[in-house]
Amino acid sequence: MTVGVPREVKPGEHRVALTPAGVRALVEHGHRVLVEPGAGVGSGIRDDDYVKVGAVLAPVAELWGDAELILKVKEPLPEEWERLRPGQVLFAFLHLAPNPELTRALRRADVIALAYETVQRADGSLPLLTPMSEVAGRLAVLEGAYHLGRVTDGRGILLSGVPGVPPGNVVILGAGTVGTNATRTAVGLGADVAVLDVNLDRLRALDDLYGGRLVTLYSSSFNIAEVVRRADLLIGAVLVPGARAPVLVTEEMVATMKEGAVIVDVSVDQGGCVATIRPTTLLEPTYRVGGVVHYGVANLPALVPRTSTFALANATLPYVLELADRGVVGAVRENPALARGVNVWRGAVVHPGVAAALGEPPTPLAALLG
Repeated sequence: MTVGVPREVKPGEHRVALTPAGVRALVEHGHRVLVEPGAGVGSGIRDDDYVKVGAVLAPVAELWGDAELILKVKEPLPEEWERLRPGQVLFAFLHLAPNPELTRALRRADVIALAYETVQRADGSLPLLTPMSEVAGRLAVLEGAYHLGRVTDGRGILLSGVPGVPPGNVVILGAGTVGTNATRTAVGLGADVAVLDVNLDRLRALDDLYGGRLVTLYSSSFNIAEVVRRADLLIGAVLVPGARAPVLVTEEMVATMKEGAVIVDVSVDQGGCVATIRPTTLLEPTYRVGGVVHYGVANLPALVPRTSTFALANATLPYVLELADRGVVGAVRENPALARGVNVWRGAVVHPGVAAALGEPPTPLAALLG
């Protein structure tokens, strides 16, 4: 199979979908790998590093034209839609539920689109989303701490506090992978931390780890409204795999927040759990609503591209090899986790969460595979 690795074009995105180790593994399995010149530079990977392990450097038109399997980090932008070919397999973070325009573009292109974020094991774990959620959770607190400074019109709060001055208050909505990693960082900084979730087992696990160093609360509209008013930093870490994130923080709740408080909504790539959030970029990460700083960067791990690239590639490579070795039909038949990654199959919407966002029933994958 011919595998293509284009350079990411999303503003501020410096990750790349495949490392030299991945190229070598594919080449050893008999596959051809095309890499766009400069694709890995932002992650500290030179073109020569790819060439030495068997990759072929290919310009954009040749890469998209020849590759049967396209590996990306982020979803294709409008300038890339016209490069897609019928029957081509796209494997990337797609986040289609809040982006019906992209879903329609993939349907028109007649491609097979698999999303990293919906590859799901039988136990419910998300092996390709997890490493980026770990990075995003830790960064969410660090970015929030920075934007609490006056240089970005924040409240001027040091999250750790100092002797004689109390620490800043951090509220984390969700105790999944993002929330757990945000909690780890916020507690480590010495902040006053509250974590909310509907899953009491997750809250128990955090309480066992950190004891009296944080407060855990059941996630209800009443409790959310109460803690949001106190928050210096509010972190949205809510996930429903493949579907739009539920809006838990209303406009009215945001209006009760302190002047200069900061919201970092990591779930913005799935629509966001804060009513006033919208996607921003690493080049222009924030905006204000009613005096509250909103941080809506949808590709937060791109702030640390080298760490993120290697963490993501470590997780995706086994699935990439399955797709290349068996072909997409054989791979999704043999691997149920990979089958759950299928969002769009040659014009048909397969994933239930994506179909629900479009207001239509999903097409069963089994029917498409014959």
